[in-house]
Amino acid sequence: MKKILYKFIITLFFTSNLLANTNNEELYKKIDLFAEVLDKIKKEYVDKVDQSELIDDAINGALQSLDPYSAYMNPEFFDSMQTDTRGEFGGLGIEVGMEAGVVKVISPIDGTPASKAGIKAGDYIIKIDGTQVQGKSLMEAVKLMRGPVGSEINLTIRRKGKKKAFIKTIKREIIEIKSVEAKIIKNKIGYLRLKAFNENSSKQLIKIISGFEKSEKPVGYILDLRNNPGGLLTQAIQVTDFFLDEGEILSTRGRKVTENRRFFAKKGDKVNGKPLIVLINNGSASASEIVAGALKDHKRAIILGSSTYGKGSVQSIIPLNNGGGIRITISKYYLPSGKSISEVGVKPDIFIDDEADDFQIDTKSDSQLNYALKLLTT
Repeated sequence: MKKILYKFIITLFFTSNLLANTNNEELYKKIDLFAEVLDKIKKEYVDKVDQSELIDDAINGALQSLDPYSAYMNPEFFDSMQTDTRGEFGGLGIEVGMEAGVVKVISPIDGTPASKAGIKAGDYIIKIDGTQVQGKSLMEAVKLMRGPVGSEINLTIRRKGKKKAFIKTIKREIIEIKSVEAKIIKNKIGYLRLKAFNENSSKQLIKIISGFEKSEKPVGYILDLRNNPGGLLTQAIQVTDFFLDEGEILSTRGRKVTENRRFFAKKGDKVNGKPLIVLINNGSASASEIVAGALKDHKRAIILGSSTYGKGSVQSIIPLNNGGGIRITISKYYLPSGKSISEVGVKPDIFIDDEADDFQIDTKSDSQLNYALKLLTT
């Protein structure tokens, strides 16, 4: 039994190139130890244990010890992630990560069931339909949150500033995100709302800006990145480029030389240097932080709101031979100033919080938007 486990673990964890290296004696000892522990669990543990699940959990533990965004997906889950659900499953509309063994909300996407239910960035999901999240992997928790369209789910939430946990009941829906919304508001201010950075975001945005510049001729712009969990790096670069005339937008650095890259703005500010305010909050993550951070470093915009989430890394999905896959961090973002936004985020030039219970984006209660309008119209 031990020899079988030993052989299996070697195959699972290491490539042939690594094993060919004769300087890995300590690694072999660790593998042997792991196989021995599995064997003892099988023989001695009080309850019968599914060893396949145990090994999956061990792999997950290794990946999640690296950072909150790396994870293992078994073949079943990986297949469901790779294929579009096409109406079979509904979602909640939240970007999540793991922190201290529980699910942490990175951002609720505007207009989705989670956002409508009042889920906020920074909330901790401690139970899903009464099942404790502690001890589960991120992918296991995500799987629990998925379900048929129209079905309800109960999330037990812990929130900073609240003494007791509370339950939110949310109905699952097909999540369709309209990434860009725009309008002219109060004294010819162009309001640009980016909910996510998908493959068409920059095309939609530049079409709107061009239309505004030709007909409405705004005196200034508000770029709203609140509760935007991020998306495609290429889109973040293009959106930032619309408001810059020159200079570095960001750089990425990783272990591989191919991951070390620098990106620069092309000549031509699409709004001709008009005043720009960028709205951010704790739900602004990843690609949103790149845009806000670069525009802040270049002093091209006033950044208003509350500090962003602090997700300054790039993940890649890598298929495995068993039909599963891993999501693993391959590089980190760095702003033009050279600063990393990982765990730190982007701090606003003007802090206006969004903690009021009646606060809703783009409504009369939106104190951040109201303050931005005041700055641009006085």
